[in-house]
Amino acid sequence: MQNNKIKMANIEELKDFATQVRRDILRQVHKVNSGHPGGSLGCTEFFTALYKEIMDHNPEFNMDGENEDIFFLSNGHISPVFYSVLARTGYFPVEELSTFRLINSRLQGHPTTHEGLPGIRVASGSLGQGMSVALGAAQAKKLNGDSKLVYTLHGDGELQEGQNWEAIMYAAGNNVDNIISTIDLNGQQIDGSTETVLPLGNLRAKFEAFGWEVMEVEEGNDLQKVIDGLKHAKTLTGKGKPVVILLHTIMGHGVDFMMHTHAWHGKAPNDEQLETALSQNPETLGDY
Repeated sequence: MQNNKIKMANIEELKDFATQVRRDILRQVHKVNSGHPGGSLGCTEFFTALYKEIMDHNPEFNMDGENEDIFFLSNGHISPVFYSVLARTGYFPVEELSTFRLINSRLQGHPTTHEGLPGIRVASGSLGQGMSVALGAAQAKKLNGDSKLVYTLHGDGELQEGQNWEAIMYAAGNNVDNIISTIDLNGQQIDGSTETVLPLGNLRAKFEAFGWEVMEVEEGNDLQKVIDGLKHAKTLTGKGKPVVILLHTIMGHGVDFMMHTHAWHGKAPNDEQLETALSQNPETLGDY
């Protein structure tokens, strides 16, 4: 299997890619009046950086992911951004985005494996489980002599669930140092702010106490800073500790009326709102 690491030196091209992904997110959820635009929009720069600049991955998808970097999405409800980036990096036809959340579609509201959608290695949406799965994959890579990395993404509200902390403790206790986990710190979840629902406290101190190498990206919607942060995280792997990035993002980023609020966690825009949102994210690579 020939790995295909996608590189784009021009940051403006990457920004155009991210803008088109935002359009995809908005159009997907609008068509079926269902889905999760807020977190998807907030993580657009992360997914763009990961799949277009950072990971050594192969769109000719193989479930085993041998000798390539692999990614697990734990907060599976932000599937619109995941599907858009997978399609636009060659995993499946971009036109298939028009089937999002339709009956018999491979693009279900939360990613699943039984539809056989390339790029999806685990069903996610039941929050709190992604870290555990990823650690198994990371350890398998070590056992197989595979030097590639495992990447994960988690919501901040998701960390209110206990299984995460068992996995976090396990990772450090077993020196799983070929994993880079990113926490989307937007401070919002479905019922309100994380501070209102259940405060997370000092996440840096908690991860450090659990034995992780911790770094922060304060501007998680600045594409260059996200790329630089992920590149730095790679230099921290292989040193006996798992690595976590605390990525500070804005929910709904890129659409002014969706930003800084939990209201758009799981609500689709109406026709007028879609028109406004799309006007703020002009077509760059061509709509599906």
